[in-house]
Amino acid sequence: MFPMVVKLFLIAILCLAFLTANAEPGKQVRLAVAANFSAPMKELGRRFSEKTGYRTMLSFGSTGKLYAQIRNGAKFDVFLAADQKRPRLLHEAGLGQSPRTYAIGRLVLWSNAPDLITGSDALASAKVRRIAIANPKTAPYGRGAMQILEALGQAQALRAKLVRGENIAQTYQFVATGNAQLGFVAASQVKGIGMGSHWQPPQSMYDPIRQDAQLLQRGANNPAALAFLDFLFSEESCQRVKEYGYACGDAAPPGLPLAEK
Repeated sequence: MFPMVVKLFLIAILCLAFLTANAEPGKQVRLAVAANFSAPMKELGRRFSEKTGYRTMLSFGSTGKLYAQIRNGAKFDVFLAADQKRPRLLHEAGLGQSPRTYAIGRLVLWSNAPDLITGSDALASAKVRRIAIANPKTAPYGRGAMQILEALGQAQALRAKLVRGENIAQTYQFVATGNAQLGFVAASQVKGIGMGSHWQPPQSMYDPIRQDAQLLQRGANNPAALAFLDFLFSEESCQRVKEYGYACGDAAPPGLPLAEK
């Protein structure tokens, strides 16, 4: 009897996996999301699903790597980038519709040590052996970090101390685990955590990190994708985005979420 119960259980699991893998496309939206937007996206995805009944399938990563996956045929409906460049390139290649800014990110210099950072002078502290930044070649937050170091006149002097995360999420982990004494992370990652110390560089030191959303070719006829973009640009979502340390992006007319007419 016991083997039969196990067999039935395994059959049920396989059936569930098959149904999930073959879920009706119009009932779910597949999103490629920049790593820095992980926390707000998880909340927005949950609220969107509760509100509409549509499922969200989330894939997080660096904007550069997600862009490459989309160019190589990855099956995403919507792209939430950490920059404007990659969505623009996808639009020019005919792989996505006109992008629109959904959030504007901010950088902070952060340490999990409560007294280490009192300002930008912490960068030159003898206590600091490693400074984490996201990879400037693939992550907009990494490029912003380098712009800040250049504005401070310390880019060359600190180059040997820099450790590069694949994306902003890994950069945060370097600092959180103590593998780097401090690092440039997204303000959204440390907002409200109540630990460590930080310094927020003036916006004048680096280009605004305008993060664009884009309806991809695959999602153009997916009602779940259209509904999600409508939700993303709603006042409700804007308030959530602000709570995570971002400025809101552009407003979208109700019922016209990035769709080209």
